[in-house]
Amino acid sequence: MHPVNNDVDLYTSLGLSTEQRQPVNNEGLKLDDFMNLMVTELTHQDPFKPMENTELATQISQFATVSGIDDLNRAFGDLSTTLTSDQALKAAGLVGHEVLVPGNLGVLNQGGSLSGSVDLPAAAGNVRVRISDARGALVRELELGSHEGGAVAFSWDGYNDSGDYMPAGHYQVTATATIDDVEMAPNVLMAAQVESVSMGGTEGVRLNLSGLGQVSINDVVQIQ
Repeated sequence: MHPVNNDVDLYTSLGLSTEQRQPVNNEGLKLDDFMNLMVTELTHQDPFKPMENTELATQISQFATVSGIDDLNRAFGDLSTTLTSDQALKAAGLVGHEVLVPGNLGVLNQGGSLSGSVDLPAAAGNVRVRISDARGALVRELELGSHEGGAVAFSWDGYNDSGDYMPAGHYQVTATATIDDVEMAPNVLMAAQVESVSMGGTEGVRLNLSGLGQVSINDVVQIQ
């Protein structure tokens, strides 16, 4: 195994993509430059109007403050890069696995099934999952009964109420449940396979889900 020389090689070896950063210009004013300017200013100042001690102290304090902020920004930038890299490496391990993410859109593959879970905020009865096609027409209703609060898994085999297997494609999934004699619509979590991982820009690490597109890694509720 060849050693990994830098972050770019590491991401490439894991099948990740990353945006290239522009080189940082480090040619700003440094402490030596500031002190030279201060000495020059003192040397050429008007002897009848010399700089006050408080004014000199203020300038030095202002420079020290700006310099300290720059150092702090660089430190936070390095920390952010480290955290993002660590998150990307962990996300790479999800490729090929199924994850649960919030949403009402599911994908039925040819000959396959569609699955997910209903997130119940409390104990509920009459839990139902409704599967509708792209036009909004009801295809199948799944009776899940009564359950305690938490995630309740469901799976649709792809058949409608008439026993016909439905075409592959996207389907809308919604849920209803009765809590304290009040019917409500709990959140639905859909299962999808992670095909690849992308990173870079302001959106951070993103997972490319089969049939569902990109989601933030922070949206993953469960890894199956």
